[in-house]
Amino acid sequence: MAVNVGRRKFIALLGGALAGPAIPAKAQDPVRLRTVGVLMGLANDAETRARIQAFEQGLEKEGWSSRQNLRIEYRFSEGDSSRMQAFAKELAELNPDCILSHSTPVTTELARATRTIPIVFVSVSDPIGSGFVVSMARPAGNMTGFTILPATVTGKYLSMLKEMMPQLARVAILYNPDSAPAAGRFFLTPFVGAAKEFKVQPITAQVRNPAEIESAIAKLGSEPRSGLIVMPDNFTSVHRKLIISLAAQFRVPTIYPYRYFADEGGLLSYGVDISDLFRRAAEYVSRILRSAKPADLPVQAPTKFELVINLKTASTLGLVVPRILLAGADATIE
Repeated sequence: MAVNVGRRKFIALLGGALAGPAIPAKAQDPVRLRTVGVLMGLANDAETRARIQAFEQGLEKEGWSSRQNLRIEYRFSEGDSSRMQAFAKELAELNPDCILSHSTPVTTELARATRTIPIVFVSVSDPIGSGFVVSMARPAGNMTGFTILPATVTGKYLSMLKEMMPQLARVAILYNPDSAPAAGRFFLTPFVGAAKEFKVQPITAQVRNPAEIESAIAKLGSEPRSGLIVMPDNFTSVHRKLIISLAAQFRVPTIYPYRYFADEGGLLSYGVDISDLFRRAAEYVSRILRSAKPADLPVQAPTKFELVINLKTASTLGLVVPRILLAGADATIE
């Protein structure tokens, strides 16, 4: 009898255990929140927000969401070197899993702030000459990323200006030596060579503030058959409205590096599709968040360029856009 009672108790206990809630063999690990720092060279304006949107869309495509597994810390330096330095130090102290760096001056400050945190740069012209990587194929350090225009683009710019204005006699190249790659020498050397080929006088227009921008463009406008090339730079982007308005005021045909210059009234732009670079940068950031090393990710060149012509501005300047340029344009603005 004692045996039967014990057996009944055992069966009851066993049944209760089977009916109760299941105990998982291994508790599910909580989702680890990753942190990405973003330091922009520009202000938090509409153009910058478009780049950020492209970057975030790229991250979402890779499976990252700010609502679930990712925190993004944004900083906007507005083209100011002191802000770049302060924000670079601030982001480095946060010790994020990766930092997205926009432009050469910003990346320079981040390189000073950290040599261990992985960095993906965007809109850098000369990463080897700037000391960011050892080679394009094998970066070797804590940085990799995406370049923009090659130095030889100045020859293409001169060719376009010459097509727009066959009587072109002189062309100035405008940049800020404090923020341009290699203090401007990266683009300047091929520019001088191309000017000789096209038989135009090369002029160097170094500008560090709005007053110098106005002086340079006014002087150029006082001389007939002049043209202007604006190089990619945080400084020229921040002061683009001033540059565009002065080029119109002094009737100087000008070519710009990014589409938003033409959208805002500039004559002609030819350059990289920046939003595309930010989307591609998201893939590199994602790979780093999943343990890839920047040293193993080759620096990539741009794959999408766009030519935009503002026909309204051309008409105001009395210029007839050649068919060959119109045929190659990605967009025209009436």
